Amino acid sequence: MGDVSVALDALDDPVGASWLEEGCCCDLLLGDAPGDARQRLEGLVPGVDVVVQRDSDRQRRMIVADMDSTMITVECIDELADYAGVRDQVAAVTERAMRGELDFEAALDARVALLAGVDLATIDRCREERVRLTPGAKSLVATMRAHGAYALLVSGDFTRFADAVAAEIGFDAVASNELLIEGGRLSGRVAKPIVDAAGKRAAMEEAAARHCVPMEGVLAIGDGANDIPMLKAAGLGVAYHAKPAVVAAAEARIEANDLSAMLYAQGYPRSEWAEG
Repeated sequence: MGDVSVALDALDDPVGASWLEEGCCCDLLLGDAPGDARQRLEGLVPGVDVVVQRDSDRQRRMIVADMDSTMITVECIDELADYAGVRDQVAAVTERAMRGELDFEAALDARVALLAGVDLATIDRCREERVRLTPGAKSLVATMRAHGAYALLVSGDFTRFADAVAAEIGFDAVASNELLIEGGRLSGRVAKPIVDAAGKRAAMEEAAARHCVPMEGVLAIGDGANDIPMLKAAGLGVAYHAKPAVVAAAEARIEANDLSAMLYAQGYPRSEWAEG
């Protein structure tokens, strides 16, 4: 309870606190005007993430999630580049693009060009050997879907990876980019139009409209600069172990914990989590 007392002392006139999960997740009740609660609380207690939101909006009706370094632990294009012997060149561009320092489409075209000649068997081997789900990913999606939410995976990466990841986690749909194939090998080009920052936001808004979910009911999660527009448009945009620009743009950040933190944030104790 000591950490909770520290947090309460940092706030102006808090209403109180209650444990959602004893010793693990605590709800601080802030009244009608949370003000700068996030700024006051983040980093105050080591290992604790903070999500400030209205209780009435807590359980979201739709989840939209980035794939690379969010729902999975790697950047697929960097891993594939490793098999092609060009990892250093590709990874350097990926890092700059995710920080928002490069135009995403130009950066994608440049990286894909370096992969020309890679065969489909190598892509599938890369997926099987390198792609691992982020802890909490399956439970997050399964629990939300069990409570009626719609789940959309959006990725600037490629269908050959994203379709398999979406199926394994349990997403309802996926929007991603298509690598063009010639003679069973990558041509070095990607189909247009691409799924970039604007494409991610558009896919989210189209799915929300189709399923009659107001934007206030959408939870969006991502880590890179091309996630910022969808995070800002969603009812709750969460920066997950993200780049500084993304943290600054998002309403909440998860830095100390895995994706299961977003189940606690929605008011689901562990006893109510669904296994993916």
